[in-house]
Amino acid sequence: MTPHVDPDELGAFLRARRAELSPSAVGLPESTRHRKVPGLRREEVAQVAAISVDYYTRLEQGRVAASASVLATLSAALRLDEDQQRYLYEIAGKADARPRRRRARQTVRPAMRRLLDRLTDTPAIVLGKRMDVLAWNSAAAALFVDFGAVPAARRNYVHLLFADPTMRALNVRWEHDARDAVAALRMEAAADPDDPELARLVGELAVLDEDFRRWWAEHRVNSATYGTKQYRHRVVGDLTLDCDTWSSPDGSGQRLMVLTAEAGSPSDEALRILASWTATAPDTATEATR
Repeated sequence: MTPHVDPDELGAFLRARRAELSPSAVGLPESTRHRKVPGLRREEVAQVAAISVDYYTRLEQGRVAASASVLATLSAALRLDEDQQRYLYEIAGKADARPRRRRARQTVRPAMRRLLDRLTDTPAIVLGKRMDVLAWNSAAAALFVDFGAVPAARRNYVHLLFADPTMRALNVRWEHDARDAVAALRMEAAADPDDPELARLVGELAVLDEDFRRWWAEHRVNSATYGTKQYRHRVVGDLTLDCDTWSSPDGSGQRLMVLTAEAGSPSDEALRILASWTATAPDTATEATR
């Protein structure tokens, strides 16, 4: 049965919710301009949700249908509680695509697991859908962060880039690398535009970070399969590493990201020091549980 869509109620609901919020409540500066009505203006909602003002205006006026990803972003932008989210999806005709749906567990392919286990002194991680970090070796944990200490729901490469202070400090060219990650996430959205978990991730990041909102709205795309990364590690200092990402041939969407250095270079020596350092610690190579 096709879900019922009530565009008039949707517009009224969105107007009522934005009227309850101040700019400071969503991370925006308070404007000195006089407000004719209380709450957020349409352009402020659009800014936080990383959508165009024209699109949001037409949405409130019932002249355009909202996608699941837009509803998820608006839910986060308007600080909707669970009941309000459920109602929003129902009146928008997207009741079966609510981002609260439990995600299916992503299982690392055995071949990926074997490759990871053999890369003892080379940082490597397995990325799944939405760039979730599914598995990693001890060298990757030593280079990046202790992925095992990160809650499973936050164990996502893009989320860590924006939200984890250690990851931000590690990337010397953080803006360049973060923009590439956002563009790669756009590619994920194109492959599965109705993925509710990806919509939830985008919504959270759009509210969390102004740079993410701006870069997501640019609609750049980039497969980001290879490149050079510059890191400033808290223990071994500066590293310049080649980053290559290899896709699984089975269509699972899983990728193996490997970071290597030119033999004999200072970065190669730094990786050896990291490997020696982790060799004396408990093995951190593991797989995410979801």
